[in-house]
Amino acid sequence: MAFQGSLAELHLPDIIQLISVSGKTGVFHLTDGALKGRIYLNDGKIVHAELEDTSGEEAVYALAIWSQGDFRFEPGIATDQRTITKSNTNLLMEAARRLDEWRVLSKKVPSVDMIPEFVVQDAREGQINLNTSEWLILSKIDGTRSVKTIAQSAGLSVFDVAKILYGLVATSLIRLKTAPEGAARPAGKGGGGGPSVGSPGAPPTPVSPRAANTAAVRESELLLRLNRVREVCNALLGAVGESVVNKHYQKARTELERGAGMEAIEEAINQIARAASILKGPSTTESLLEQLRALK
Repeated sequence: MAFQGSLAELHLPDIIQLISVSGKTGVFHLTDGALKGRIYLNDGKIVHAELEDTSGEEAVYALAIWSQGDFRFEPGIATDQRTITKSNTNLLMEAARRLDEWRVLSKKVPSVDMIPEFVVQDAREGQINLNTSEWLILSKIDGTRSVKTIAQSAGLSVFDVAKILYGLVATSLIRLKTAPEGAARPAGKGGGGGPSVGSPGAPPTPVSPRAANTAAVRESELLLRLNRVREVCNALLGAVGESVVNKHYQKARTELERGAGMEAIEEAINQIARAASILKGPSTTESLLEQLRALK
């Protein structure tokens, strides 16, 4: 019997965990408008996924962050393809990490269907230092290729290209324009995650490229650090501490998105450590803090 529903009501990672616990073999059919994806399970383990021209882990990461659409699990359908070797837990944790990072990236790269173009400025100040990956992406920009097309041409994932473009947009080297035909698809489809696309505004006032790029990287790194803190705390405290960990994680993430720094993460750690002392005792708290210090 098929199991189906709306992704707006049930998130795919939660659905996968529910099915995988039962050890079932089958396929998830996922649809959002014209987009169609599949995730195959063998005895509860994800073994293959596909979305448009993407397959394997990248397809799982793209599908796992869909916030709308429909799913249907068809049991008993197997596949001989094996494009995934990671455990379900590792796959879904990476999907969660990418979703958090997309919340930052989407501020500069709202859609994978937008088209990067160069910003010509006569009075640019400051030195611009680019790495090999940035030069590669710049060489693919011709004013007609979308973010997604550039990723395909460069042989990189859309997620990795969006991270590079984030810095290039922040330093005013490029800007993004809406594709001329039809509305652009939200970046959460086919490898991203983010809000619907509006018309790109005028390029930002020129700032020091090094300073702007540093700020972009710093915001992303802080979110990644907070995610690692959550993973360590949940692993050590287990179900008994999950609600406390998630409460302080959400509070810290909100503060980071508002521009706070490392102090937001430190406060979350302190609050979780106090709760751990009550729930699990001083020895567990000491072990927790030791593991968190190792992350720095």
